[in-house]
Amino acid sequence: MARLLVLYKTPKNPEAFDKHYQAVHIPLAKKIPGLQRYDISTGTVGTPAGASDVYLVAALDFESTSTIKLGLASPEGQAAAGDLANFADGGVELLIFETEVV
Repeated sequence: MARLLVLYKTPKNPEAFDKHYQAVHIPLAKKIPGLQRYDISTGTVGTPAGASDVYLVAALDFESTSTIKLGLASPEGQAAAGDLANFADGGVELLIFETEVV
C-alpha cells in the first residue's frame, strides 16, 4: 500500500475552507483513479508539545506510489490539484510514501 498525506496549514478563513473542502474538494479528490481510501482528521491537529500550524490532515490510500503518481497525473487528479488554490490559502504540503503494516 501507499499513502498520499496532505497537510493543510491554518487557512485565513477556516469556515470558508471547511465549506469548500467538504462541498467541492472532497468530491473532486474521490474521483482520482486508484484511490482506495480517503480519511481526514477531525478536531484540532496538535503535536506532543502542543499546538501546530496544521489545520487538517487528509490521508489517501492507493496500491502503490506509482498508482498515486498516475492518479495525480490524470485529469481527475489535475482537477483536484488545481482546486487547492481555491481554498488552501494557508499552504499545503503533500507527502507520498509506501506503507507497511507492522
